[in-house]
Amino acid sequence: MKLGSKGAAVRQLQNRLKQLHYDPGTADGRFGTSTQMAVWAFQKVNRLAVNGTVDAAVWKALDAPRQPQPLTRRRESDRVDVDLTHQYLVVYKGGKLRLISHVSSGSGKRYCTTDPKTKKERCRRAVTPTGDYRTLRRIDGWRHAPLGRLYNPIYFNGGIAFHGAPSVPDFPASHGCVRLPMHIAEYFPKIVDLGVAVHVRRPA
Repeated sequence: MKLGSKGAAVRQLQNRLKQLHYDPGTADGRFGTSTQMAVWAFQKVNRLAVNGTVDAAVWKALDAPRQPQPLTRRRESDRVDVDLTHQYLVVYKGGKLRLISHVSSGSGKRYCTTDPKTKKERCRRAVTPTGDYRTLRRIDGWRHAPLGRLYNPIYFNGGIAFHGAPSVPDFPASHGCVRLPMHIAEYFPKIVDLGVAVHVRRPA
């Protein structure tokens, strides 16, 4: 099965992903982009080929799935772990696994912008820095920023935020923020409060 598939097997897949704390969207038997991104996340955590196709290897892993490994020794009951190597995040709430989601972080490419105050051009690399942070502030709805639109952003490192985006490809593509699928960004602020620990790492 892959993007565009329909039927009872797709619904079975969606329900199983939900049980494992991935979010494929509504379990409607339609393999859309939300389900595809949930499959990407599952394939990443289980170290399978990240192609969005549900084959025998994926079904086998769904029967005996791997758990995402904590990124630090700090095991705060409420936290977000961001794995930049494999491009997924994990939300823990009340000491329990709440969500595993595909993300897209900084592309590493060079980009230039014009400072609105000085009118001077500034160039930098699109990087999501590793480190330990806490969620600082949030904006409800769309924010029209100099580098693009951010949906329901939650900032955790200066101008770097978790936010929804119409495009969340299966590779690093942002200017440094951590992009979330739109259907997850809708409720992400409800499960990640302000002051929550954020650990960003690039594991081997």
